[in-house]
Amino acid sequence: MAGEIANDVNHLTLSNGDSSVNSGQDEDLVDPWNVVSKSETGVDYNKLIQRFGSSKIDQELIDRFENVTGKKVHHLLRRGVFFSHRDMHTILTNYESGKPFYLYTGRGPSSSSMHLGHLIPFTLCKWLQDVFDVPLVIQLTDDEKSLWKDIKVEEAHRLAYENAKDIIAIGFDPDKTFIFSDLDYVGRCPEFYRNMIRIQKCVTFNQVKGIFGFDDSTVIGKIGFPAVQATPALSTSFPDIFGDKKIQCLIPCAIDQDPYFRMTRDVCPRLGFKKPALLHSKFFPALQGAQTKMSSSEANSTIFCCDTPKQLKNKINKHAFSGGQATVEDHRELGGNCDIDISYQYLIFFLEDDEKLEQIRKDYTSGALLTGELKKILIDVLTPVLTEHQQRRSKVTDEVLKQYMTPRKLNFK
Repeated sequence: MAGEIANDVNHLTLSNGDSSVNSGQDEDLVDPWNVVSKSETGVDYNKLIQRFGSSKIDQELIDRFENVTGKKVHHLLRRGVFFSHRDMHTILTNYESGKPFYLYTGRGPSSSSMHLGHLIPFTLCKWLQDVFDVPLVIQLTDDEKSLWKDIKVEEAHRLAYENAKDIIAIGFDPDKTFIFSDLDYVGRCPEFYRNMIRIQKCVTFNQVKGIFGFDDSTVIGKIGFPAVQATPALSTSFPDIFGDKKIQCLIPCAIDQDPYFRMTRDVCPRLGFKKPALLHSKFFPALQGAQTKMSSSEANSTIFCCDTPKQLKNKINKHAFSGGQATVEDHRELGGNCDIDISYQYLIFFLEDDEKLEQIRKDYTSGALLTGELKKILIDVLTPVLTEHQQRRSKVTDEVLKQYMTPRKLNFK
């Protein structure tokens, strides 16, 4: 079959090491459930762009962002944390012409608290919502987590509402934001379910096997789920917000979610919708190093949004992988490696001051800054991030939660 679905079979086989195309054992494993790299520096994102067939976010696109919005781009964009895209130029062209778009992103709730890595796509969504004055829909895939993590349906549903509080604490405009649980919304909105069925009719079992690696022992809930994640990319799935208007969406997400949306982009034109555009982020690495992404199931690999300042300090001091030398003398002489040092890598995500970040890089690379000193800088940067987030989250009452999660008309141009 021609199109993006046909290409996905090759792309995801590649990610699992097809020796006919690459060296196999040296390839990064990247799919919606696993991220593993052989390299201390983590995933090779240039290879991933080639493998997935996306486009690099280059200086031309950054300049265009700034020309269209009249604002400096977010540091997550200008530093290459969001490094890849699909059809972002189309979104900007349409915006210049006065054609609307909306944002869609999501979260799979597997723990009662989100961690720092989960904040990254939402942080950019907040900036995009503010700059472009557009609505945002946020899907909580509690159904997915019940299927993949063997969590009871009731528990997955509870975790979705806990995660919604973390998301609301980021500061989204309640007049422009709709958050929904799949376990709630799919059964209550006929048009969402109808669109889901329309998508399912367009994709064969053989195709989802190729894209997602399903086999004959895969439970049918998993086989049908990709259509659930695809459905929010069809604007008519939200009749309270968009009515019957077919509006293009932009999806900021981590690159491991791209297989879902390559499938979606193949299906949308067949259903009379524009392909969704995407902005892909790099992975937020585990404390132990960039060879895997941060995981909620490994407490010491993760900094949770609910961690106390003491827990934060202990995790960074004890577990954050260092790019420094074995002794102070060697470090002063040889310097540290920022490419593998987790404290520095975290600062790329959370320290907004470009000049300060560059000075830290120079000092650590030269050996003037020691590993312990770099860790202290990170602790000082992240402590207010967590404490302020926790303060905002404490103000998310049941009434506030209901406001965001009730289907309704949103206020946007």
